[in-house]
Amino acid sequence: METLSKGQRLPLANLVPDGVLQVGVAAQGLALDVACFGLDANGKLADERYMTFFNQPRTPCGGVEARAGSGGDMAEFALQLARLPAGIDRLVVTAAIDGGGVMSQLQAGHVRLQAGARELARFAFAGSDFAQEKAVMLAEIYRKDGGWRCMAVGQGFNGGLDALVRHFGGEVDQAASAAPTAVSAVMQAKINLEKRVEREAPQLVSLVKQAGVSLQKVGLLDHRAKVCLCLDISGSMGRLYKEGLVQRFAERILALGCKFDDDGEIDVFLFGKNVHHPAPMALSNCNTYVGQAIQRHPLEGDTRYGAAMQAIRAFYFPDGAGGERTRPVAAELPVYVMFVTDGGTSDQATTEKQLRWASHEPIFWQFMGIGKGRKSKSKFLAAFADSDFPFLEKLDELQGRLVDNANYFSVSSPDEHSDAELYDLLMTEYPGWLKLARGKGLLG
Repeated sequence: METLSKGQRLPLANLVPDGVLQVGVAAQGLALDVACFGLDANGKLADERYMTFFNQPRTPCGGVEARAGSGGDMAEFALQLARLPAGIDRLVVTAAIDGGGVMSQLQAGHVRLQAGARELARFAFAGSDFAQEKAVMLAEIYRKDGGWRCMAVGQGFNGGLDALVRHFGGEVDQAASAAPTAVSAVMQAKINLEKRVEREAPQLVSLVKQAGVSLQKVGLLDHRAKVCLCLDISGSMGRLYKEGLVQRFAERILALGCKFDDDGEIDVFLFGKNVHHPAPMALSNCNTYVGQAIQRHPLEGDTRYGAAMQAIRAFYFPDGAGGERTRPVAAELPVYVMFVTDGGTSDQATTEKQLRWASHEPIFWQFMGIGKGRKSKSKFLAAFADSDFPFLEKLDELQGRLVDNANYFSVSSPDEHSDAELYDLLMTEYPGWLKLARGKGLLG
């Protein structure tokens, strides 16, 4: 292992010929947010998607992936340098203070390069290296003469994250009270949400990461949308609520919402004979959300899809009050509705009308039926070979809509699929609907 001093450079060609390595960061005495910026030859952020951190854990090319730290490190970046496009000239690993304090209060820290179990190099730093800075550029991995090198940097920034963003090409709008531009604001919002997830709902950390992986597969890692969870509260759902299966499923949808939006919450509707609209499920209340919602709104007789759909439409598009819609209405953000039920509906005609009218609005309906169904040899494909919900199957193929605005699958239990399988399943038809919706003028 080589010990690096500030400014020292280290060729990587002989150490990691395949360009596969890990960069770990450790710090004591301060809570730090760690990020990796992918920059072009001019030292500018090449693409917002090349800022890698917890809430955006993977670059589009897969060349950089943020992971939980190991071996005493608080965070780690797994690098596959050969995957980086030619436009990415360097990777810069940074840290910014989470909360109050300055870098001089740091007790000790290090950046280390590792290939598998073998540590290649380490750059140590401490509070004595800094003064009133709130952020620091720790190390660079950059192209030089056809190969890659690493440099120990240790450069502080008094302005924290905003100073880093400016340094990497993000500008500050002085005419707007020095507020960050859209790029900086989006980054700040994502980092704020990352911290909130870790602090308020740590059980969602792995779920949010897995949702991001699935969204990356379909090119929606930076996509923004509102997320709504619509839950059946008919009496037959009692066991699923009692055993905590609905609570755990709701947490998985909240994690998806954390990738689609930065407010850390999703809207929730409950339906049986009546429709209820409780407060949103948020990071701050998610641990006991479903149980408390059912306590306030006990299970009911009857099941009415159409009434629930009308209430959801009226909430997001009050101008139509959930009524007949024959002309397209546009919005900046689409709405993704996760609609969960374990039985048929008593208002089929109303439901069909609602789905047809909703096809003129930027709302996508993902129906999930909970029942036995016919089993396929493939656990994943079994979701598409069901017979317990003929009406949901009919909705999936309903004629007379402006666009196909719904998808359906069934499960034997809400926890039937792994997290990876579920998030992949939830993205089966949504990306295609987005293209159709844009083509029909439903999305601005």
